[in-house]
Amino acid sequence: MTNWRWVMCAMLFFATTVNYMDRQVLSLTFKEFIQPEFHWTDSDYGTITGVFAIAYAIFCLFAGKFIDWMGTKKGYLWAIVIWSLGAVLHAGCGFVTEHIVGLESKQALLEATGTIVSSISMVSVYLFLACRLILGLGEAGNFPAAIKVTAEYFPKKDRAFATALFNAGASVGALAAPATIPLLAKSLGWEWAFIIIGALGFIWAGIWIFVYDKPTESKHVNKEELEYINSDEAEAPKAEAKEEKQMSFGEAFKHKQTWSFAFGKFMTDGVWWFFLFWAPAYFQDQFGIKASDPQGIALIFTLYAIVTVVSLFGGYLPKIFVEKKGMEPYAGRMRAMLIFAFFPIIALFAQPLGGVWGPWAVAIIIGIVGAAHQSWSANIFSTTGDMFPKSAVATITGIGAMAGGVGSFLINKGSGMLFDHAAEMGEAFKFFGFTGKPAGYMIIFCICAVAYLIGWSVMKTLVPRYQPVEIK
Repeated sequence: MTNWRWVMCAMLFFATTVNYMDRQVLSLTFKEFIQPEFHWTDSDYGTITGVFAIAYAIFCLFAGKFIDWMGTKKGYLWAIVIWSLGAVLHAGCGFVTEHIVGLESKQALLEATGTIVSSISMVSVYLFLACRLILGLGEAGNFPAAIKVTAEYFPKKDRAFATALFNAGASVGALAAPATIPLLAKSLGWEWAFIIIGALGFIWAGIWIFVYDKPTESKHVNKEELEYINSDEAEAPKAEAKEEKQMSFGEAFKHKQTWSFAFGKFMTDGVWWFFLFWAPAYFQDQFGIKASDPQGIALIFTLYAIVTVVSLFGGYLPKIFVEKKGMEPYAGRMRAMLIFAFFPIIALFAQPLGGVWGPWAVAIIIGIVGAAHQSWSANIFSTTGDMFPKSAVATITGIGAMAGGVGSFLINKGSGMLFDHAAEMGEAFKFFGFTGKPAGYMIIFCICAVAYLIGWSVMKTLVPRYQPVEIK
């Protein structure tokens, strides 16, 4: 038997890795390189990251239908070409800004003063927003396309394992980004960081054209492998016929299970996006450590290493409750989520311990909070499968993604506005013993600390026990 299905899995892994790296280039270049050049405020950056989060969520709602309509090969190709184009286009924002405001060089942008500064800031923000929208439009297609390829190339018994393998690309991307992007920006210029990382997607697309075909049409898949791939084709239970009816958005909102999932996403997705986009800026604001400094690279790398390793346990805990304790799956999942919801409380100590033990204490704390989020996220997504028929899972997931996008927009935009206000107020702005911008960060850390417990409490109130939904 040939093993071409694992080549496909490797392609999905690398696409997901590139996807995550493209998303992180801005956060790792913002504070040190981009903000000084374009005279951005934290509120400007909050607008860009917030709009990206909500736009990505909206695009996710329709990406799956696009992939189904276009087909796997062309759909995935379009997705990665679009997001790679969006990534590369960021590099031209400085050049275009210069010509729109009438300046001749990057140095002129940096040294600008007076009224032209506001023009530079406004024009560049809109240009970056346009690029982020293109990036989000393409990136939204990665997961639906990857899941579709997995369904095509693996029998059901292997799909969870294959999905876990390619999804590990997100963790690898998160680890590779801080180790490469700041160094590229420092040595070649921030524009080249966007170009080089974005170009990886085009390379992947060129390979994809030649390696992908449907299993039945692929010259690399022999008869034995094809039989293995289709081994469960005849095993579809008749009971699933009842689940073929689709659920409309209008009907979905009639069920409290939908509101439960959506509220859980609304309260918690923003925490992950906040740390993803603001952690590099935080280390520079609070400790003067730039993302391109060796210590800055080590801090962000360590943070995501903790997320990657610790979050692996997240998928096993509910299994222990179900198999060892005999609990019903939904009840076991909710108990596991309650445990995960307590871990982010340690975010309350990030600022105080950072002042005593330095930035490494904060990196470790944020890493633990991030790992708790990933564990929570894996389980909250699974609650849709617990409650809804398979034909409705994608619809409910899309609604939840939308809710999470709204929450992410609010925390990112709100954080930027808060940090600007706190910095402007200086010593007059106080919270829990901190003043100025550190007080602003303390406020956001407090919100992140309690978000999961609030989300879990509302979810449990809306759906206190297992209540499956039937499409009428």
